[in-house]
Amino acid sequence: MAVTRFAPSPTGYLHIGGLRTALFSWLWARKTGGKFLLRIEDTDLARNSEEALEAIIQAFDWVGMGYDGEVVYQSRRFDLYKKYIEQLLDEGKAYKCYMSKEELDALRESQMAAGERPRYNGKYRDFTGTPPEGISPVIRIKAPKEGRISFVDGVKGEFSVSADEVDDFIIARSDGTPTYNFVVAIDDALMGLSDVIRGDDHLYNTPKQIVVYNALGFALPKFYHVAMINNEQGKKLSKRDGATDVMEYKKLGFLPEALLNFLVRLGWSYGDQEIFSLEEMITLFDPKNLSRSSSNYNLDKLLWLNAHYIKNKSNAELAELLHPFGVDIREHDKIELLLDATKERGKTLVELANQIKLILHRPEAYDGKAVKKAFKGDAKEILAEFAQMLQSWEKTLHLPCDYHEVLEKIVETKEIGFGKIGQPLRISLLGSMTGSGLDEIMAILGVEETVERINLAIAAIE
Repeated sequence: MAVTRFAPSPTGYLHIGGLRTALFSWLWARKTGGKFLLRIEDTDLARNSEEALEAIIQAFDWVGMGYDGEVVYQSRRFDLYKKYIEQLLDEGKAYKCYMSKEELDALRESQMAAGERPRYNGKYRDFTGTPPEGISPVIRIKAPKEGRISFVDGVKGEFSVSADEVDDFIIARSDGTPTYNFVVAIDDALMGLSDVIRGDDHLYNTPKQIVVYNALGFALPKFYHVAMINNEQGKKLSKRDGATDVMEYKKLGFLPEALLNFLVRLGWSYGDQEIFSLEEMITLFDPKNLSRSSSNYNLDKLLWLNAHYIKNKSNAELAELLHPFGVDIREHDKIELLLDATKERGKTLVELANQIKLILHRPEAYDGKAVKKAFKGDAKEILAEFAQMLQSWEKTLHLPCDYHEVLEKIVETKEIGFGKIGQPLRISLLGSMTGSGLDEIMAILGVEETVERINLAIAAIE
């Protein structure tokens, strides 16, 4: 049974890259019957945001990824971290460093001038003298001086760095607050993690965390470092490309199952399969099949998936989902017809809502270019005659096919092409040349409303 976690920082909203990492961790825990834990890394007290924290929790609720147990907040564990800092100091595995900022800056400048990699030189590693006055020390951990720090990554394979690439890094600042790599290692160990799945921007943090694991005698988890998501041009994903707040996708009318299906395919695959239910993801996912190479964000693919999930929703479900987008058709007497006529045309709930509004609301204006094209010659006379036919056939008109018969009749009677009635009729009903099938629209509106819109259009265009 795998124990995994997601550990966001509440200094910003949850972005899709973070959600993808969380999804991989969640799937592996659920597949193995293990636990998926949520930890909030809020040690940066000055930058923490309650709004961002709330948005992270909301995002998890929206996509339906439940976590196990209580949320762990690092800001509430400072006493615990302090205990381990004291332990390392007592065991001689960490030490107080009194080097001032000015000294560190000077050291870095001289190293860079000599073409060396800037790093702490271990000045206070074995210091036994009298500490300088007026300096609050930081705490540094003793990193190994020789050999290599190695681990087998579940995505990238064997990863190894020379020990001299990891200096005696700071584990507690001068004000006593612990640092990232120190608390992450402690929390991952104490929370019993078996697998750590995270972005490969953390790859070079891992050797430092291994130093902490070893110093405290903790067993290492299995690490999986997932390649990043790039934009469609293969460059770093930006907010403009889609790296935005997960809840923004909800506002844009995306379904959570579409977003998760989209994200699981960014870095993982199962043959050529594109559509995955949540149950299939859980059954088929294995982190050893994560791709080593970066994935490219593709908005068209996301829209295609979203359209698929919209089409496969029941009309009752869609009616509930559309309500927050300003469309309440839950009690509409023609809800089935209305959604069957429009859901093939909406790639998002926003688009679907707009298609429905287009039908339910009378046009307030008419597309000038379309009017010039459609209302030529005897178009108004043909429309007026069609309206009369609708009224005379009213008792027989119920379904779209009934209205289609009337359209065929006017075409036959007037000996005209379908466009001669279809184009001006569409503009009369919707204000433009877009929208669903005319027979479906008329069946939804009914004879009275259809005729009223035709008369209004003729009067307005005259």
